[in-house]
Amino acid sequence: MTGEDGRRRAAAVFDALGSGYEKAFARSEGHHRSLRWLLGRLAPGSRVLDVGSGTGRPTAETLVEAGHDVLGVDVSPVMVGLAARQVPRATFRCVDVRELPLEDGSFHAVCVYFSLLQLDRAEQSALVARLARALVPGGSLVLATVPLDVEGVEAVFMGQPVRVTSFARDDLVEMVRGAGLTVLAEENLLFTPDHPEAVPEPHVFLHCARA
Repeated sequence: MTGEDGRRRAAAVFDALGSGYEKAFARSEGHHRSLRWLLGRLAPGSRVLDVGSGTGRPTAETLVEAGHDVLGVDVSPVMVGLAARQVPRATFRCVDVRELPLEDGSFHAVCVYFSLLQLDRAEQSALVARLARALVPGGSLVLATVPLDVEGVEAVFMGQPVRVTSFARDDLVEMVRGAGLTVLAEENLLFTPDHPEAVPEPHVFLHCARA
């Protein structure tokens, strides 16, 4: 699958899910704890990049309510439209983050919540390295994913066909460290989205700083 095909497929999945995705994950205490960790490290008025910003909730909304400057990017036009309406104080762009120009040291923090799973492993590694370079020295990156040793597996997510790639936990940590990040805190949990077709899934939250 080419990068363009993958982008179109991801956009179609999340266009179809729309606000249902937000509702399914609204109870994720791990996500809310991760945001509280990040807020505790940010100076007032920090610039934050939200990769795969979805509907804008809870990530962008939580950050702008705390006074931070948020840029959210997502490949789904439906998600970007929802986010712009729900979190008008943030800025949202419909763009593939792999094509987003990123200057070194331009963000105080980057959020990557479950937005890598439809990229292959080489793309995930390259993107995390780019995002790490986009941080100011000592800046924070929070990354959440499903820590499974799978590559290009066809699956169904909330009724939508997806192709999933991820890393086992230890390989994920190695990838993050290879990008120049230090893991400061980690949480592993099992979460079941609020959706009739959802099943329990492992989540890992890595809270990192640019070395």
